[in-house]
Amino acid sequence: MFAKDHLFFMQKALQEAQKAYTKNEIPVGAVVVYNEKIISKAYNQVESLQDTTAHAEMIALTSAMTYLNNKYLMDCTLYVTLMPCMMCLGAIICAKVKHVVIGASHTHDTWLWEDMLKKKIISSQDILKEPCSTLLKDFFNEKRKHRMDNKMK
Repeated sequence: MFAKDHLFFMQKALQEAQKAYTKNEIPVGAVVVYNEKIISKAYNQVESLQDTTAHAEMIALTSAMTYLNNKYLMDCTLYVTLMPCMMCLGAIICAKVKHVVIGASHTHDTWLWEDMLKKKIISSQDILKEPCSTLLKDFFNEKRKHRMDNKMK
């Protein structure tokens, strides 16, 4: 895929993250692409579903498996606005996702991600990094401000 394709699909993942933001969920979005077509998209739903596993990646992977009627996503690319956690990484590996494209990254677990980069699972990082990061920062700043306002009352 070309860089412009990465931008297009990451923008779709970012739209999913914005849905999460409006629903007071941590704003992470994901899309799965097969044959240059989006076959699933999702956003974090941990709070609304009261399910600690309802991360955008997990929901998008499950939906893509259903769409393809296959537990493996070997010819698929996952676009996600934030570097996946350990749980999601395990699911990505088990699903045999061909490529992962990341919007924003974080500093913890970098040793693991460096290993994934070496294995060519992660094909690109920092695609639309600024808007992906800004959405997350804004969300957590609002949470902190809300907590501080409640403490002042």
